[in-house]
Amino acid sequence: MSTPGPPDPLDLAAELRTAIGTLVRRLRVDDELPQNQAAVLGWLVREGPHTTAELAERQRVRHQSMARTVALLTEAGLVEQQRHATDGRKVLNAATADGTAALHAQRTRREREMAAAIAARLTPAEQQRLRDGIALLRRLA
Repeated sequence: MSTPGPPDPLDLAAELRTAIGTLVRRLRVDDELPQNQAAVLGWLVREGPHTTAELAERQRVRHQSMARTVALLTEAGLVEQQRHATDGRKVLNAATADGTAALHAQRTRREREMAAAIAARLTPAEQQRLRDGIALLRRLA
């Protein structure tokens, strides 16, 4: 009887992509913020104010698309515009307190949903294997 060889990295990559994609789509079902808006808020919360052009570059979208996203966030009170401190021609977009709270609430809801699924569907041994797998995923990232 022969022992199986190591898994094919391409097969592993395909399975991982599918599993992560399914998990992410499931977690987004109940999101109040659309993904593009949550991503912009994430940048602003983590890194501070940015111009619309900078945000478009980071998200790899056209300036016009980002301007629309920023406008929607501004209308919702989640982003505010400020004058640049050293270049008065530039306008910076910054997350408001409500924007930061909305982003954190969405993340907390997702984490709670994942925690409930982990507790309900995985044995303690599987939970430990999942923890070990997280370190591997971080190395891939």
